[in-house]
Amino acid sequence: MEEDILYHFSLSTKTHNLPEMFGDIKFVCVGGSANRMKAFAQFIHQELELPGNPEEIIDICEGTDRYSMYKVGPVLSISHGMGVPSISIMLHELIKLLHHAQCRDVVLFRLGTSGGVGLAPGTVVITDKAVDYSFRPQFEQVVLGKVITRSTELDEGVANELLQCSSELQNIPTVIGNTMCTHDFYEGQGRLDGALCSFSHAEKVEYLRKAYEAGVRNIEMESTVFAAMCRVCGLKAAVICVALLNRFEGDQITSSHDVLVEYQQRPQVLVSHFIKKRLGQIV
Repeated sequence: MEEDILYHFSLSTKTHNLPEMFGDIKFVCVGGSANRMKAFAQFIHQELELPGNPEEIIDICEGTDRYSMYKVGPVLSISHGMGVPSISIMLHELIKLLHHAQCRDVVLFRLGTSGGVGLAPGTVVITDKAVDYSFRPQFEQVVLGKVITRSTELDEGVANELLQCSSELQNIPTVIGNTMCTHDFYEGQGRLDGALCSFSHAEKVEYLRKAYEAGVRNIEMESTVFAAMCRVCGLKAAVICVALLNRFEGDQITSSHDVLVEYQQRPQVLVSHFIKKRLGQIV
């Protein structure tokens, strides 16, 4: 291709010098919310003690309203929206961006929120395997009308390194467990409080019990495609999500705004600690 247009990033190999802009990237952190990923970029700017005002960081994708992207030293912070389709589009263009920029030895992290399965609210889950609705560690992608199945195993070394980091931090209860990825927030996750509901409370609890027995400790909506695409492309990756509630105890998120804000910062603090250790800023 003479030119590769990364349409949803508003970037191109012809109009932008991608190696110059992104060649030093070593860590990519992605999350659903544009505001949260901007806040993370400002947080990591302060944590790495970089020069300049963190309030003045620029959205590289300001030419589009699909995703937001911030570069802070060797860290790239990008929003991916909600659900498998939104994050998969972003990942295709991100992986091509890393290729065109000639980046090497990059680690990718998905930072997010989730529903806990048998965990106290505020617990951080480092994903062992991303599993589907039947608790299988695989992602099914339809290509030209045919189903292609890809493995969703994540890098064990990075997961263990993150768990070690969590033990060095206070007030960040952390576990390693399987993460179930669904295509929906309501029925797909067994919620009784959606506009549609075709099952009983007892059936919901039974499904969650089976998930727990299969090693599932949280539920979200992006992990399988994230794990599958990173694995196929040979990229080390991890998923770190905080549980906002215990789904055995309810469906609605009832914690106060301030408590939720603090919960959502926990994966950010953990990954920041990991990055600083990798960069030699913490011994």
